[in-house]
Amino acid sequence: MSKAYQICKRCIVDTTVPGATFDDQGICSYCHLHNKMEKEYPNDQRGKEYLLKLAEKISKANKHKPFDCIAGISGGRDSTFNIHYLVKILGLRPLAVHFNDGFGNPVAGENMIRVCKKLGVELRTITSDWRESKDLKLAFLKSGTSDLEEATDLGIATALYGSAAKENLTYIFIGQSFRTEGIAPLAWNYLDGKYLKAVHKQFGTTPLRKWTPNDPGFNLDIKEMIYYTLIRRIKTIPTLYYVDYVRKDVDTFLKAELDWQDPGAHYFDDLYQSLLTYVHRVKYGINRRKYNYSALVRSGQLNREEAIEKAAAPYTIEDPKIIDLCIKRLGLCQEDFQKLLETPKKTFMDYPNNYRLIRKARPLIYLMAQSKLLPQSAYDKYFNCGKF
Repeated sequence: MSKAYQICKRCIVDTTVPGATFDDQGICSYCHLHNKMEKEYPNDQRGKEYLLKLAEKISKANKHKPFDCIAGISGGRDSTFNIHYLVKILGLRPLAVHFNDGFGNPVAGENMIRVCKKLGVELRTITSDWRESKDLKLAFLKSGTSDLEEATDLGIATALYGSAAKENLTYIFIGQSFRTEGIAPLAWNYLDGKYLKAVHKQFGTTPLRKWTPNDPGFNLDIKEMIYYTLIRRIKTIPTLYYVDYVRKDVDTFLKAELDWQDPGAHYFDDLYQSLLTYVHRVKYGINRRKYNYSALVRSGQLNREEAIEKAAAPYTIEDPKIIDLCIKRLGLCQEDFQKLLETPKKTFMDYPNNYRLIRKARPLIYLMAQSKLLPQSAYDKYFNCGKF
């Protein structure tokens, strides 16, 4: 029997968001998670002092190297501000690493080049083999699951880990914030190297490159994670967790100081997000704006009523021309694409994966998150955002 519809009294998470539960006051579990993280990751002077002390430690340890840390960059707002903060506020010398899977937004690409030049930061683009990238995207479309960006998400992670290993660095900084993005429900965004290989084995046609420490390709299973985190001791720091980060103010600042241009929508530094958002809505009834906008509401950056209205309106990221471009770039015709939309809906649990093992390893993963070997959001994704 389906649950009666309910929407959070504080944000706009409702019963269509997997993992959402509601207390006696009608407040959702994602709000309670937000409150917990607010206490753990202060973004006032305490947060700034933490980052400054960490930066001092990193600088001393790597003073004879050309770089002292790795920073992910996409050309979007969050990653651009992250690079600025590392250089101008913390005094670090990051290597900016971008993962290119063939669907980058040209506006975001120009942002990266321009911003890195202005900040005096080296930009290194890790370009995936187009045959692999295309094959994996097609494989996940054929799989029937909603994890259409599995390969790109995993590729970004391997690009960062591989670059850190190659440069013998132990800190990766990413531009991510639970206060402005929220954390995606597990059912809507599951990341697992074993799962990727299983889908590829069933639906892929192009062999994947083998793993090497400096060039991981699309390989990031349990053993690779053990190597990077427990053996190499590479830590991932979400800079914006500790920063008073208000999107509207940041937009104005970046445009004035770094000549940054808005790619058009959140996540639209990747053109494939246009097709992904369309498929999510049409086939799965997924509306990611519900948890994205909810984070902004909790942070006081968006009015709740406005968030409800915006989330219900057509999303500009679903640009028909860009969707058509993505379909053609995958080598599909409209008829083939429509057939893929009509395949039975499945979840990651329909394929071999590490989920049960991850659940058993909860205490270890918690300690790794507390030690910064994993982002806190990784722990919360697997254990606080729904379960199977």
